[in-house]
Amino acid sequence: MTLAEMNEAKAEADSARKRTVDLLARAERQELEAAWQVLAEKPVAQPVRGPETGLVMVRGRMGGGGAAFNLGEVTVTRATIRLSSGTIGHAQALGTDREKARLSAIFDALWQEPHTRDFVETTLLAPIAARVSDADNRKADETAATRVDFFTMVRGDD
Repeated sequence: MTLAEMNEAKAEADSARKRTVDLLARAERQELEAAWQVLAEKPVAQPVRGPETGLVMVRGRMGGGGAAFNLGEVTVTRATIRLSSGTIGHAQALGTDREKARLSAIFDALWQEPHTRDFVETTLLAPIAARVSDADNRKADETAATRVDFFTMVRGDD
């Protein structure tokens, strides 16, 4: 395998992990608990850090490209766990729900393990992705309904 192929494979793996962590952060607690109940073999998860709650500064940009400014602080809960296999899972989520962060970290670790990845993908991540996509589409439709197209009429005289 060439260096370019190795870099491409790593980029694909990083992209898949980013997608997983993003979807777990958007998961609702009920979705995580339902997937946990369906899980045949519950793993033993030792806490490495947290769950702990704190504040994170949110930065913004005017128009998406202007100078950065501090918008304000948001509450975030994070957790890191280690499965008995040694796999480490991380999670961060807006809000103060510590159990949600803990379960998200467990599912992150389970996604990293080859024998449970398909379970996490089909039982948890696919429904979350569908829910998020539906919400995004609904919001885009609502926004499009309020769109106003301006045009200029040209008068006949010079």
